[in-house]
Amino acid sequence: MSETSEQKSATRERILQCARRLFNRRGFVEVSIDEVMAEAGLTRGGFYYYFTSKEDLYAEAILQFARNDPPEGWRTVGGDPSDGRDGLARSIVNAYLSRDHLDDRDGSCPMVGLPSDTARATRSARAAFQQVVEMMVGAFESSVGPSADPPRERALALVALCVGGMVLARAVAANGLAEELRGAAHRQALRALDR
Repeated sequence: MSETSEQKSATRERILQCARRLFNRRGFVEVSIDEVMAEAGLTRGGFYYYFTSKEDLYAEAILQFARNDPPEGWRTVGGDPSDGRDGLARSIVNAYLSRDHLDDRDGSCPMVGLPSDTARATRSARAAFQQVVEMMVGAFESSVGPSADPPRERALALVALCVGGMVLARAVAANGLAEELRGAAHRQALRALDR
């Protein structure tokens, strides 16, 4: 890859990261292309060199979360994914339902910050969102221990508990209730892994 291609790729990733953070903070409708480009240190004129539309940017920003390397700080607090039975699943639950994730609105998972926007978005944005959901379901499904319940059903329930718990915790005004919701979801997700 030539240096020019590497620079273009790095610029595109920077735009995506800035867009995802802005979309998480304020939602799709409230964020303009000008704001995204300014946040990335660029002018609007270069936007269409990288993306066909704001909707295209939105879909790509959702997917950028899944391939973000290095991961956001909150994604590293879950513990060792190779540690014993359900290690990866426990690591995901611990990171996802962590206080760090609750507090990191800009860097949060798009499933927490963007579900309402995505439900009203274009087909490509909904497909990108679904891909992130399916990645999380797959991670749980492949790492939950033996149980009477099918692994996919357990995985779907864990995703719903993790995402739903964080969405509700973020939505309430009372910090105490937010912490109760987050903590209860975390404890129940860990209990579900022990069944």
